Amino acid sequence: EQALEIADRLILSGALDVVVIDSVAALVPKGELEGEMGDSKMGLQARLMSQALRKLTATISKT
Repeated sequence: EQALEIADRLILSGALDVVVIDSVAALVPKGELEGEMGDSKMGLQARLMSQALRKLTATISKT
């Protein structure tokens, strides 16, 4: 989640022309990191990516 927030801030700053996220599978939701090994976290990553892409798309449209 932190990586996506950093990407959002970098896009807003205008410091970069292109942002590439090389490994979506490596982007782990905070809830998954903080939870226990056996906890069911079905759909967390899909939900994270869906929200992040909507937010980043809105940010990009502002720049």
